Amino acid sequence: MSIPDFQEIMLPLLQYASDNKPHKIKEAIQYISDFYHLSEEEREIMLPSGSDVVIDNRVRWSRFHLKKAGVFFDPQRGQFQITKRGLELLNNNPSKINMKLLEQYEEYKQIRKPSSTDEEKQHESPIEQILQITPEESIDYGVKQLLELLRDDINKQLKIISPKFFEKLVVELLVRMGYGGSLQEAGEVRGKSGDEGIDGVIKEDKLGLDAIYVQAKKWENVIGRPEIQKFAGALMGQKAKKGIFITTSYFSKEALDYIKNIESRIVLIDGPKLAELMIEYELGVNTIREVRIKRLDTDYFNEEGNF
Repeated sequence: MSIPDFQEIMLPLLQYASDNKPHKIKEAIQYISDFYHLSEEEREIMLPSGSDVVIDNRVRWSRFHLKKAGVFFDPQRGQFQITKRGLELLNNNPSKINMKLLEQYEEYKQIRKPSSTDEEKQHESPIEQILQITPEESIDYGVKQLLELLRDDINKQLKIISPKFFEKLVVELLVRMGYGGSLQEAGEVRGKSGDEGIDGVIKEDKLGLDAIYVQAKKWENVIGRPEIQKFAGALMGQKAKKGIFITTSYFSKEALDYIKNIESRIVLIDGPKLAELMIEYELGVNTIREVRIKRLDTDYFNEEGNF
């Protein structure tokens, strides 16, 4: 059972309120979750931003649209109740309630554009095609798609840069992640022949109490267990117990299993994870636009608390 969109929720939510009593939104979320037989996992799925639970967000937006259409009103903060119009709407036994149906009410038309004709619907923009999800979800999924495109772009770029530049990039990223002090103080890129499989050394902290050895592999093929074993051997040669192996490729299951059973602590970072870290620590990427979303500060309007 997939999570219903907020328009599918409108009819059962209106039926839930048909007893003409005030209802809390939290209780309504529970009712809708039970109505659609959502599993515990589905009830806990978050928006991509992690800012809200998907089903909670959709129930609240369903209530928002019903309120704007005049079929709900808020008797007090955090509650909603059906109106006479809402009861009349239910008495008509609608098979479903959606935004198009609500446009019969003038108040609702004020917050919606006029309905498209059938001919216009054939040329709907992508924005009109995602109306089944809430505004927060539209933003979150849009951001998610942009991040996926950015990760792809980073991975493509990493594959065409020189091995020497890649090694420097890796050490700079680790410095930005908080290892050591400045780039000059914390990281040392070796990049020499006979380095025994170690491309860089980075201080674990600003005082240099411990060092982390780095291997940076710009490969196309999957990194297998033999390569990780070589790196582990190089660490032993340096009497080191901490290492990071970073690649533009992927690691095999055997390689991932191997590091779980050795004394040295080795962290494996593949291409997708490397791209995510570069985005998070703003290495090789620029911010081209910022959008600030604001909401009502209900504490400010609490008159008792302000006097």
